[in-house]
Amino acid sequence: MANPAIAAAFEDGPAFIPYLAAGDPNYEDSLAYVEALERGGADIIELGLPFSEPIAEGPTIQSAIVRSLEGGMTVDRYFEFVEEVDVDVPLVCMTYYNLLYQYGSEQGPAPFVRRAKEAGIDGFVVPDLPAEEADPLRTACTDHGLDLVFIVAPTTGEERLDRLVSLSSGYLYVQARLGVTGARDDVSEQTTGSLERLAGYDIPKAVGFGIKTGDHARKVVAAGADGIIVGSALVDIVAEGAEAGESAETVAGRLEEKARELKQGALRGYEQRVPQAEGK
Repeated sequence: MANPAIAAAFEDGPAFIPYLAAGDPNYEDSLAYVEALERGGADIIELGLPFSEPIAEGPTIQSAIVRSLEGGMTVDRYFEFVEEVDVDVPLVCMTYYNLLYQYGSEQGPAPFVRRAKEAGIDGFVVPDLPAEEADPLRTACTDHGLDLVFIVAPTTGEERLDRLVSLSSGYLYVQARLGVTGARDDVSEQTTGSLERLAGYDIPKAVGFGIKTGDHARKVVAAGADGIIVGSALVDIVAEGAEAGESAETVAGRLEEKARELKQGALRGYEQRVPQAEGK
């Protein structure tokens, strides 16, 4: 069963799901940046817990993770961040399995999931967790009412796809293209095919990897996505602000503006799609 807060985010149109690494470039500024995303229209926020070997990430998010770690982000500090950030939308922890497994005195992911629930996390994306090894985390999430979101690639085979969907709750993270994360200048042609392949599964499909502009968001939602996931295009704004020495207020304003552009693009794509569905 899906977490009620995450399920609600998909009820009235496409969900806008931005990502930022917690603590990038420092703790206080990062709080302001995450809060700016909600003002810009975020329905769910994927909040990265930095890990030293982020295998699914491109250079942009890898750099964000380095800045966060250098700024002192730790697992316990992350939970403090979640407790302090002032947003009213669901928070999804995106991190790597080693951090979950090694946390606490009890072996396995249960202590981490329990603490995450206490802090205010609503779900998880764990890019390096194989479906074959996911049962302990799936059980812990179910016990605490949290969602576990899996990433589906364009090349995921049918048998494995069935397994990933059976383990997933909340939404599927649909990888729009092969490779690692990163903003792109176009929408992958693989996106439509992936969404068509997933149409028969009764779970929201949120597309990520490469969405950069409001028009990208429009095209992805018009193609059938139930949500959009955007990371690198937002992390770029944080990186540029840090490099230029801009104030946190200035960077937060730019993030809010970009978030609003992406959310409005998703809504335009939904408007294009709904009349077609009604006309059938």
